[in-house]
Amino acid sequence: MNITIIGSGYVGLTTGTAFAYLGHKVTLLDIDKNKIDKLRKGISPIYENGLNNLLNEVKDNITFIDSWENFKPDAEIIMIAVGTPSKTNGDADLTYVERVAVELGNRIEDNSELVVVNKSTVPIGSASRVKAIINNILEERKVNATIHVASNPEFLREGEALFDTFYPDRVIIGVDSETAKNKLHSLYQPILEQTFISPKNIERPVGYSLPVLITTNPTSAELIKYAANSFLAMKISFINEFANLAEKVGADITQVARGIGLDTRIGTRFLNAGIGWGGSCFGKDTKAILYTAKQYNSDMKLVEATIEANYKQREVVIKKLQSILKVIRGKTIGILGLSFKPNTDDLRDAPSIDIIRKLLSLDAIVKVYDPIAMNNCKQQHPELNIKYEENAEGVFINSDAVVLVTEWDEFKRLPFIELGEKMNNKVIIDGRNALNPDILVKNGFIYSGIGRG
Repeated sequence: MNITIIGSGYVGLTTGTAFAYLGHKVTLLDIDKNKIDKLRKGISPIYENGLNNLLNEVKDNITFIDSWENFKPDAEIIMIAVGTPSKTNGDADLTYVERVAVELGNRIEDNSELVVVNKSTVPIGSASRVKAIINNILEERKVNATIHVASNPEFLREGEALFDTFYPDRVIIGVDSETAKNKLHSLYQPILEQTFISPKNIERPVGYSLPVLITTNPTSAELIKYAANSFLAMKISFINEFANLAEKVGADITQVARGIGLDTRIGTRFLNAGIGWGGSCFGKDTKAILYTAKQYNSDMKLVEATIEANYKQREVVIKKLQSILKVIRGKTIGILGLSFKPNTDDLRDAPSIDIIRKLLSLDAIVKVYDPIAMNNCKQQHPELNIKYEENAEGVFINSDAVVLVTEWDEFKRLPFIELGEKMNNKVIIDGRNALNPDILVKNGFIYSGIGRG
């Protein structure tokens, strides 16, 4: 099929690359010329596992353009995958989505029929909003065209976005016409039937069953996305609250999580206690659904509590450091990891930034290392007076405590016994319960995890 995707962020770029691999002809439009220049050279502007290799493999099936002047409205499907950041009131900002709708309205040709898909996470009613904007402009232009607007939310984990695109649990399409339904079914058919050969290093998991296709109306599809992210965020906040109690009563939250997670009604995933969630989705989406609920006079106390519990959880690291070191001022604190999760360079709503800011406000000296995200941190947070180390070892040298913030695999394999000898005080705060406390304590460390009383 002939597809155009508007936006080359995490969603647009990974989705477009995957569809190109499946044999579709993809045009990707982004008005950020720097991004497009990189993509034309086969360089991904974002860090995503396997993306650079796959981009070069599918170069014959994907075209990059940096201007609406180069846009041709001849695609069978046009996907909108632009950002929907939070407004100050929590509502999702549809400025970029609506700009795309206006551009499409001004460029769609007479007697054409196409399917426009909201791939971005958008508030309830956005499919209708996009359709109305396009049709109003077409009417003003006296252009006779048939536009179908559908909702097709993504459920991608950063760092594993390509894997999740090729091997999803389900595909959700919200449509109000048979044409849109049939087009999207054809688009996803290779994924739904798993008829493609797996890309290198993105292998089909053993025992993977075919994904479920759920066809519903656009409003339900839009709400599914918000409900899914709110529930996952709530699950993390839930186990973190129990972790804080476990620490006080002498229980081990890792065992508690396993004990409840083996109940198939609950499940083991997203029950890893730590310093809370971050990233571009959970915070933004929970705030957006709260805003929507208030518009309809509908209380969502669980979602409110989820947000509150998450941001309180980031304070746990500071409290632990104060409890062990007593005075923070003048102490050197090493931070392992900046990105909000491993295998990405994304710093949006990252717990590390809040922790660093609090430490600096307490007059601590802060040293950091992250294998991928340090350049982003330098560019996005030049106000942070911190020392960037060239390797993980530098974080330990002359430090009074080291905090593991992001559970990169390489951090789990560090020679802690040797590194501890380079520290002023052998203190480890394990913000992700990723390390072995028995080995560390046996070798003279003061170890503190989350909920491991």
